Amino acid sequence: MQTAADLREAARLQALDRFDILDTPREASFDRITRLIRTVLDVPIAIVSVIDRHRQWYKACEGLSTGEAERKDTFCRHTVLMDGPLIVRDATKDPRFADNPHVRNDPHIRFYAGVPLRTRDGHNIGSVCAIGYKPREFGSLETAILQDFSDLVMDQLEMRQHASSDALTGVLSRRAFMEQGRRAFALAKRQRFDLSCIVFDVDHFKSVNDTFGHAVGDEVLSGVARRCGAALRDVDIFGRVGGEEFAILMYSSRKGALESAERLRGAIEAMKLAHGTVEIAVTASLGVAPLDSTISSLHDLIERADTAMYSSKHAGRNRTTVWNSLANDEARPRRRVLKAGQIVFNARMSTIDCTVRSLGEDGATIDVSNIAGIPEQFLLVIRADKFETKCRVVSQKERRLELSFD
Repeated sequence: MQTAADLREAARLQALDRFDILDTPREASFDRITRLIRTVLDVPIAIVSVIDRHRQWYKACEGLSTGEAERKDTFCRHTVLMDGPLIVRDATKDPRFADNPHVRNDPHIRFYAGVPLRTRDGHNIGSVCAIGYKPREFGSLETAILQDFSDLVMDQLEMRQHASSDALTGVLSRRAFMEQGRRAFALAKRQRFDLSCIVFDVDHFKSVNDTFGHAVGDEVLSGVARRCGAALRDVDIFGRVGGEEFAILMYSSRKGALESAERLRGAIEAMKLAHGTVEIAVTASLGVAPLDSTISSLHDLIERADTAMYSSKHAGRNRTTVWNSLANDEARPRRRVLKAGQIVFNARMSTIDCTVRSLGEDGATIDVSNIAGIPEQFLLVIRADKFETKCRVVSQKERRLELSFD
């Protein structure tokens, strides 16, 4: 049954979607804020995060090694429901949090202070929080300081919407890439020009970060962007769309895009980065998708290239794969969304929260915090839309599930 809370959550997710912040790369401006929070407020953990349906995702974090947490176990899920700050001086004595797994187990949280990230139209899309391992007092001055940091984050998010280039690599930001890409896509459809998309991902990038540190990881990404930019034409649209993921739109046929992708792959493979006495090898996996009459949106074109890129990874990495409609289940067009969903199964006795990322007549894409325990067939429910349908899982990429409606 649809409730007022369902409608409020739907509006909140729409507000979050406008900022296009989920799953974006690290940015120095937000990292700087979390470092300042730790120093100024003398806490071991500081987080700037946004919250979708199923998780709290960290845009910047100091003091924890993880990048997200399941929403149901977070303190910040309470913060986004509040008009003001949430101060928990001793979590073991607060009935809302005494049994929380992050209190009873690692990291053994005792103190929490959080302030909502509120948009100009009044939606709480996330939080700025300070966390400690010991109970402590938190006065009005400290609360005001944390509120100032929250306001600063929102200012950065507002300015970020107008940024056209990625701060680290200098290529287009994801938002700018999508804006230019939509114009190129519309022109190609209208004038029947050739258009192709290349998506590529730096192989084993996480292990580079874990082994050599984020500074070296940043050097890898900057070097990859420089080499690829030098190999592309001025008319090609080149952007960083994820942590180590890049995308290119070019007015080229399938054959031309494949040749370009192979040149890029070779340029990346030829890149050698010295770190002390160690030479770091860099490779990438690429996917290519040409525009055809069955594609109705830029999102669909990118999704095809992304699927082809994952095929390259599964085939051994450092290679290029072209989308093949015979090898991939042809799906009807889907629209990009950000909606609160639920996986319902076990005769409606079991539910798992999910975030719906795309939706069409024949299927959907959803994100979950943990794939354990999710059956192959279940009901997908979107309460705010009064939507419910039987579906089955057709593929999985980490914690993202592709669904087909029965």
